[in-house]
Amino acid sequence: MKQSQALAVMKLGHNVFLTGEPGSGKTHTLNEFIEYARTHDIDIGVTASTGIAATHIGGMTIHSWSGLGIKDELADEQLHKLSTRPQLKSRLKRTRVLIIDEISMLDGTRLNLLNRLFKIAKNSDKPFGGLQVILCGDLFQLPPVTRYGNEVDFAYEAEAWSELDLKVCYLSEQHRQDEDAAMLDILRQIRTGEPDDSVEQLLKERLEEVNEDPDLTRLYSHNFDVDTLNSDRLKQLDGEARTFQAHTSGSKNFIEQLQKSCLAPEILELKVGAQVLCVANSPSQGFVNGSRAEVVDFEGDQPVIELLNGRRIKLERHTWKIEDNDRVLAELSQYPLRLAWAITVHKSQGMSLDAAEIDLTRAFTPGMGYVALSRLRRLDGLYLRGINQMALRIETKVSEFDSLLKRHTERVIDQISNIPDSKLDELHKHIRTNLASPYAEYDRDLLDKLKEWRTQQAKEQSVPAYLVFDDKTLLALAAEQPTNVTQLETVPGIGPKKLADYGEVLLEMINRQHGKLF
Repeated sequence: MKQSQALAVMKLGHNVFLTGEPGSGKTHTLNEFIEYARTHDIDIGVTASTGIAATHIGGMTIHSWSGLGIKDELADEQLHKLSTRPQLKSRLKRTRVLIIDEISMLDGTRLNLLNRLFKIAKNSDKPFGGLQVILCGDLFQLPPVTRYGNEVDFAYEAEAWSELDLKVCYLSEQHRQDEDAAMLDILRQIRTGEPDDSVEQLLKERLEEVNEDPDLTRLYSHNFDVDTLNSDRLKQLDGEARTFQAHTSGSKNFIEQLQKSCLAPEILELKVGAQVLCVANSPSQGFVNGSRAEVVDFEGDQPVIELLNGRRIKLERHTWKIEDNDRVLAELSQYPLRLAWAITVHKSQGMSLDAAEIDLTRAFTPGMGYVALSRLRRLDGLYLRGINQMALRIETKVSEFDSLLKRHTERVIDQISNIPDSKLDELHKHIRTNLASPYAEYDRDLLDKLKEWRTQQAKEQSVPAYLVFDDKTLLALAAEQPTNVTQLETVPGIGPKKLADYGEVLLEMINRQHGKLF
């Protein structure tokens, strides 16, 4: 499927699983849809399973955004209590679209928990309370973390996944290894779970290749190896080190999240001659996330880098944000660089590298070798230092499920291809109009009765009508139609005092409207 087709499906309001091989444009497509939603005033929750992935799309972790934190299980009573916290209550109610990126690292238990939370928060039995849900990721990437000995709990095995009835958009275009058939073939064979002898032979040949360049980027599985090598190599350079401190603003908790997840370090130490990786995309300046460069000068407080193509750039600071729709919760400003002599496989996700030395002798989880190899644009840029039996392993059931996903995508392509462009534009306009309204469906008769009651209350109290309830709260009542106190507490504008003053009469009106009072 093309990116434009996937975007069209998401604009139709369907729940979607956006997937594809590394380099197929998943993040680019996701960012286009996020921009589309924000441009049309659609409240969208932008999240990811990890902090690093969240920074790529300007969001926050799903754990933080949802308020669930690290908890694996909560009773309905606890979820209800969570959904009535004022700030979280407002977020859950107004959100119309939820994005979760890097879904491969989110476990099924957490997806089910999110489903229950939204059903309770929105007083709805629909999947995720009626939200449009966009799940994105490549299931062959690093899997969810599991306790020792436990089977991997994949998100696609969750009951919530089935409930969502996802349209599968499997991107087929390739933007990373598009010029190297050999590299593409290796990666695609690994995805089958049974790579043939040619893959083993090609990788053996790369084991024998040696690159004498001491500045070649090295990928390791553990942080200790990375930190040690980068520190040692920087110390070996002559000249004075320049230190650049990240600038931050916003809520303390969200600033800490940004600092943990941003690939640019909080304190960036550089020298002339330092090998660096760009950790942001800036097409206008000619670099992308993963572009290799060397620090060649400093002009005032700004580092000057030279890319591999010889282009020199006087860098500006880049700003990473955690946003909640139009609200900026935290910002971090830093030069988009990190030392390039070494980086962990985990932190390399999303990068495109021209060349790297990869050590997979200590690979410890399925998918790790696949992630590392897929960072490279070409096979001749791979210098394999070592490899263990785990390195090329992927979960067999993921490979089998992948074949199913491709068949589902073919059906989606057929469906969207049969819609004329004029009709598609009309449908997109209709869907975004509905999504821009927090309550597209409501009981008009009930709303009229609530307004009449509010007018009477305002007269009796000699106060403006909005002091009794504003229009948004009445609309929410007419749409959600809560039938008990537990449900009423989750409605926007119904706090403890309003509940005490008007809760009983509101529930009586709603239940009478639907014949639930005898």
